Amino acid sequence: MATKATIYKASVQVSDMDRNHYQSYELTLALHPSETEERMMVRLAAFALLADEKEGGEQLSFSKGISTEDEPDLWQKSYSDEILLWVELGQPDEKRLRKACGRAQQVIVVNYNDKSDIWWEQNKGKNSRFDNMRVLRFPEAQVEALAKICTRSMQLNVTIQDSEMWISGELGECAMTPMWRGEQ
Repeated sequence: MATKATIYKASVQVSDMDRNHYQSYELTLALHPSETEERMMVRLAAFALLADEKEGGEQLSFSKGISTEDEPDLWQKSYSDEILLWVELGQPDEKRLRKACGRAQQVIVVNYNDKSDIWWEQNKGKNSRFDNMRVLRFPEAQVEALAKICTRSMQLNVTIQDSEMWISGELGECAMTPMWRGEQ
């Protein structure tokens, strides 16, 4: 019998002073049996970092994710079902990136472990041909600290200022320094 996903609830208060975005979100996340809490929390951190003021169908949202090949981890779609933003976690292969860049106006790949440095070095030449793609990196030690504040029902405060993230919850807090690869 297949193991089912574990459901997590997150009440997230985002205060993004860099983009003047202040919003509360009530989120439901499904932790796939093959997914770690670290990866799920990176999805949540990426959501907080990239969310914006759009309403309804144009809001950034979680897709079916890891269990669905045709969908990213997060996406933002227009009312006419065009993919405005495709967010992929990990180190996707070139075929997946080509597909994402062909379908979406903007693609963001989120690296979250030290192994991604090797992926970046091996693929930055190939990836440079995708004009609508950017790569974001979260340091692995910070992701591990983020996972330590994960609970099945979370109340998180996310403050973003000067390209730094501070995330606090009932079990503690952590600082994260997202870095855009290849950009100064």
